[in-house]
Amino acid sequence: MVGHQHAAAIPQWISPDRFEPYLRHAGHDRDKACELYEWAAELNSAAFQAIHYVEVILRNAIDLQLQKRRNEDAAKIPWFLTPLGSDNKSQQEIDYAVAQVRERLRKVDKRKDTRAQIVAGLTFGFWANLLQTRHEDLWRSTIRHAFPRSSGNRSDVAPIVFKLRTFRNRLAHHDSLLAVDVPFQINQMITLLDWIDEDAAHWLRSTEKATAVHAQRPFARNDTVVVAGADAWPLYQKVHAYVCQPGRAFQPVEHLAFYTARAIQPEIPVIRERIDNVDWTTAESRRRRATGDPKDQRLADIIDQSIADGWTGGRYQVFLLSAPGDTGHHTRRSTIPHTAPPGRGQAYTQGQRYAVRQKLISARTTSDLT
Repeated sequence: MVGHQHAAAIPQWISPDRFEPYLRHAGHDRDKACELYEWAAELNSAAFQAIHYVEVILRNAIDLQLQKRRNEDAAKIPWFLTPLGSDNKSQQEIDYAVAQVRERLRKVDKRKDTRAQIVAGLTFGFWANLLQTRHEDLWRSTIRHAFPRSSGNRSDVAPIVFKLRTFRNRLAHHDSLLAVDVPFQINQMITLLDWIDEDAAHWLRSTEKATAVHAQRPFARNDTVVVAGADAWPLYQKVHAYVCQPGRAFQPVEHLAFYTARAIQPEIPVIRERIDNVDWTTAESRRRRATGDPKDQRLADIIDQSIADGWTGGRYQVFLLSAPGDTGHHTRRSTIPHTAPPGRGQAYTQGQRYAVRQKLISARTTSDLT
């Protein structure tokens, strides 16, 4: 078998430190690590195309509402050149950001200092910052109308925008995506666009290429996350879902397993969908039931069951999982006992740990998973 023709040079071209994660994920096979790096670069490009659409649509949606607030058609003065009614510090931040863009445009060509160019020059971070808590009054009066299909709560919209800003910056700096759940990020983008305009969400879903590129990873990887399940396992048995804290990061995986009572439990469900930042109240449950949407009905069932079991309110991240007998779901004949000696710090996992599903299917003890 012929190896990668640039296997010796690529680590030097991109730096050994940057190459190291790919080498580690490739089992220290340099040829495979080069393939993995090339795939990751293609994935980055595809994901950046998607976030490009999101950034432009997001800023235009917010800009439109701010235009209406200031009645620009009649006033003939852009909203960003008038006070927005924010506190002094926030207004100063807005003024400074606009001034920086205008200065940059004028250095290139004074004729570029136009309304359209200024709006286009404001960063993703600028628009995201308008969703901060300090702009709650502006959200209620104006910005929420940019998301007519959302719940109308800033606390639902803002976290997705903040997370996507972080993801965008990772892409822009060409950071490794090996431990990033890119399909989940794409779904977050689609959700955000759906809150703005349903057709925009359909457009992104039909044009984005990142999901397909992600599926073309050149060789096998850990495809299952094993989570600590003292509370999660009993809930799964009732509602076939995993619930954890919002914003918790996960590597891209297709399956989930539960570790509790010093053993990995026999069910290895398929992850159907991952939903972050769900409001965990009886009022939210009622709201979702009223929509008639099957997914909302299921989330309402999960919320109600967990509250009945004593879970506290707040916000949570939810994995909708398969049930025994569903396609792709695997049920072992027995648990996988953890073989490490008992004692503090000797659990297989106290949070999450990654494994290969096929090994989970055949393992006799957790020592077989290494």
